[in-house]
Amino acid sequence: MKIDVSRKVPDHLETLVLILDEETKISDVGMLDEDTADAIEHFMKAEDFLFGYAKLQSFTRMVGRKTQNIILAGAGDIDKVNTMNIRKVLAGCWREAMRMKAHQLYLHIGFQTGIPEAALGHIVAESAILTSYKFNRYLSHDHSHEVDSIHLIYDAKTNRHLNRGILEGRIYAEATNLARDLVNEPPNVINPDTLADHAKKAALQYGFSIDVYSVDKLKRMKMEAFLSVGRGSKTEPRLILLRYNGNPDNKHQLCALVGKGLTFDSGGYSLKTAAGMVNMKTDMGGAASVIGAMAAIATLKLKVNVLGVIAAAENMIGSNAYRPGDIITSMAGKTIEVVNTDAEGRLTLIDAIHYALEKEKADRVLDIATLTGAAVAALGKDFSAVLGNNDTWLQQLQEASDLSGERIWRMPLHEDYKDLIKSEVADLKNSGGPLAGCITAALFIGEFVQDKPWIHIDIAGTSSKDKPSGTDNYGATGVGVRLLTNLIRSME
Repeated sequence: MKIDVSRKVPDHLETLVLILDEETKISDVGMLDEDTADAIEHFMKAEDFLFGYAKLQSFTRMVGRKTQNIILAGAGDIDKVNTMNIRKVLAGCWREAMRMKAHQLYLHIGFQTGIPEAALGHIVAESAILTSYKFNRYLSHDHSHEVDSIHLIYDAKTNRHLNRGILEGRIYAEATNLARDLVNEPPNVINPDTLADHAKKAALQYGFSIDVYSVDKLKRMKMEAFLSVGRGSKTEPRLILLRYNGNPDNKHQLCALVGKGLTFDSGGYSLKTAAGMVNMKTDMGGAASVIGAMAAIATLKLKVNVLGVIAAAENMIGSNAYRPGDIITSMAGKTIEVVNTDAEGRLTLIDAIHYALEKEKADRVLDIATLTGAAVAALGKDFSAVLGNNDTWLQQLQEASDLSGERIWRMPLHEDYKDLIKSEVADLKNSGGPLAGCITAALFIGEFVQDKPWIHIDIAGTSSKDKPSGTDNYGATGVGVRLLTNLIRSME
C-alpha cells in the first residue's frame, strides 16, 4: 500500500475521505470544490448526519461519467481529539473504503487537530496498514479487498515531519503484522523449532543477531523449570536469544525483553476444557511481540542495547510430562511445588529472566505474556494488566502506551498476597489459587528479578480478538510490539 502526502487535489477523486470535528462547517473546508461541498451538504441533510465522534457514513455519486466515493467521519468535540480517538476514526474509514472496494483514497482532515505533524503521519500510515491486515494464507479463495494508495491532503511549506511520521508508522505497523502472522499460524506450523526458524529469518531481515540453545545446553544450565514444561512434547524446547547492540559504548546498559513462548498449551495434566484449548496457539503472543519489537527497534536503529529472550516450549500430555505434585528446581536454585500444570508460563519465564540477569548481565527486565485468565476477568479485552517494582519505568511505559494506543492498566503488586504462593514442601508453589490470580502470578515472577527494575505485562486478554475492533481484525493483535518499541525508544 502506497501512503504519501499530496499538496494538490486532483480534478477527479476516486474516493474522498473527509474527517471533521462537530463544529467545522463544510463551507469552511477550503479544499472542497463547490460541487463536492454541495453534494456533501445535501447528503448530510437527507441523512441527518453530523460529525459526532466516530460517526461514519458514505455515499457514491456520479461526476461526469465517473463514480466518486465519499466517506464522511466525525472526530467529535475538537477539545477531546487525541491520537487514541483519531486512530479509531481512521480505522473506521479504512474499513469503509475496503467495503466500498476503493483503490485510491484522498484523506483530508479538515480541522486543526493539535496533533504534531510527525505523529499525524505516523497514525495515518500505522492505522491503514494495521486495519488492512488479513491472515489469509490458508484460504483457497480470498475475496478481501486491498486499497492501493492513500494520499494525505496536507498543504504545508514542507512535509518533512509528515513523511518521517509516515515512514515510522509503516515500520511500527509492519513489525506488528510480523507478530500477528506468527501468532495466527496454526500450532501444527509453529512449534519451538519453527518459531526459532522464524526468529532467524527476522534477525537476518531486520539486522539483529540470534542464538538458539537446544535441550542439552539448557540441561547444563540447569533450567529445570523451563524444561519441565516442555517434557511432554515430542518437539523439544528451545531458548531463543535475540541481540541488538545499538549503544556499544554503554555495554553495561542492557534491557531484557522476555516473551512467553508456549507455542501450544493443552494445560498438561491440569487439562484445559475443549473450548479453552481451541485458541491456545496464541500462547506465544509474548514471544511474537518480542520478535516484532526487536524488528522495529533494529529498523529504527535506536541507540540502546536490547536482549530478547524466548523460552519456547509446548505444554503437552505424555509419558514424560510433568505432573501436579512434582517439585522442581529453577535455574535460580529456588524449589517450586507444581500445584497446577496449567500455570506453566511463569515457570518458563523465571528461568528466562534468571538467564538474562545472571548470564547476560541485563540491568533491567520486562516480561510480556499471555499469562492469566484473571487479567481478562479483571480488565476485559481492551487493557493489558501491568505490574512492576519501579515507578519511574512504569511511568515511561504509560507514556509509551499513550503514544501507541495500546491500553494498559496498572495492578497492585500487593506483597501480602505472597502468602498465597507459599508452599509447605518447597520454596514456592506455582499457583496461588483462584483469588487475585493476575497479581499472584506476577508476585511469583517477581521472586526471580533480583530487585532489578522489572515490569510484567499480562496480555492474555489483548493478544487476540474474536471480531474486528479499531485497528485490529479477527485473530492476533500483535499487542506489545508498538508499546515495547516506544518504551525502548524513550530510553535512548
